[in-house]
Amino acid sequence: MGMTVVVAPFTRRQGRELLFCLAAQPFALLNPLVFFVLAVDLIWLAADGGRGNPTPAQMALAGLCVGLLLVLLVSTGAARWLGSLQRKLADRLLKVQVAPPPPVRRRSGPGPGLRDGAGWRVVAYQLVKLPVGLIELYAVFFWIGGLVNLSYPLLWGGFRNHPPGAQLSPLPVFTPFGLFGDGTFQVTTLLGTFAAAAAGAAMLLAAPWVTRAVTAVDAWLIRGLLGPGRLAQRVHDLEQSRALAVDDSAALLRRLERDLHDGAQIRLATLAMNLGMAREKLGDNGPVPDAAAARELVDAALRGAKDALGELRSLVRGIHPPVLDNGLADALASLTADRAIPVELEVSIPVRPTPAIETIAYFCAAELLTNAAKHSLADKLAVRAAGQHDVLLLSVADDGTGGADPTRGSGLAGLAQRVAVVDGRLTIVSPPGGPTTITVELPLHA
Repeated sequence: MGMTVVVAPFTRRQGRELLFCLAAQPFALLNPLVFFVLAVDLIWLAADGGRGNPTPAQMALAGLCVGLLLVLLVSTGAARWLGSLQRKLADRLLKVQVAPPPPVRRRSGPGPGLRDGAGWRVVAYQLVKLPVGLIELYAVFFWIGGLVNLSYPLLWGGFRNHPPGAQLSPLPVFTPFGLFGDGTFQVTTLLGTFAAAAAGAAMLLAAPWVTRAVTAVDAWLIRGLLGPGRLAQRVHDLEQSRALAVDDSAALLRRLERDLHDGAQIRLATLAMNLGMAREKLGDNGPVPDAAAARELVDAALRGAKDALGELRSLVRGIHPPVLDNGLADALASLTADRAIPVELEVSIPVRPTPAIETIAYFCAAELLTNAAKHSLADKLAVRAAGQHDVLLLSVADDGTGGADPTRGSGLAGLAQRVAVVDGRLTIVSPPGGPTTITVELPLHA
């Protein structure tokens, strides 16, 4: 933790966040409140040359001008363009990816652009951006003030060479309270420059955390106000879940067709062929010319029938395990029994989930246990399933090497897609060196 504090100012992330605070200042000035103040000043100067105070009528006129400007921004799509610039800035510097809002639906009637909710959300973001932008400027002050303070010992030695008796102006030293009144102190001696340098070092160490806090708030506002909105995002999520469900069903049908074609179908065809040849060996009537060959063919047909029956049962279990008929608890107990790696099982589900949820949870547990056995090098596994507030929480943990990554083809990406179909969520905690805990969160009712 101590080393993290020391090196924090020198990371790329801090550089990007500082650049974001600087680049956000023009957007903070493009603010309805700033426009209102400017409009009041202009109308005041035009009305009486700057003498006296603005009248209520002048204030109302300024408000009307700013309101018309906002209407123009929204109705022409300029607000959307402004929001797009800010989303790109957040994506480039903060690595915050926000989906754009859906396009405007043109409707008949006066002022169709005025019904653009996304444009008005940009206006709302601009209103909030002024105080947030001021705090971001304050975060920049931490960096600049800290660097200036830190340079004072060098500046003193380089520029304070003067004849005896000369009086020089003291150096101002910046503090975190320097923007809010007389919060600075001054340096008049070389020894004092080292105190200023210490204050500068403290400001530089605090600067990354101030910057990160204010950029996190700004990122939260960008997600909430410059994105597609809750309803549009929900529609997008549902469309994506529907597409995933269709793709998952199609993949399941293709896999089932392939398994039937390459397995049971071939075995049944071989069975029919063996029975046909056995029928020829037996003949139509009379004594059997080659009874030994006929018996061998019948035995081969019997083995093929048993193998085909086993494969069909395996396919049926892959579609819907019969053990799930007794509930998820029994199914998980059957799944974790007789594993090569010992498995600790804990199940507490007061309300039974719907069959679809039980099936998804079962296959997720099976996949996660298989992955752990293949990749984790674990000595012990733990499976826990609990029902809490209409949510089923299923977790599989191991004491292995960690480093589980959905992008490495371990099947975790497919599991995430499967649970997303029912508005579920997959959470992976797997630091290098372990341990690994993967949690599947599913609704009890789908």
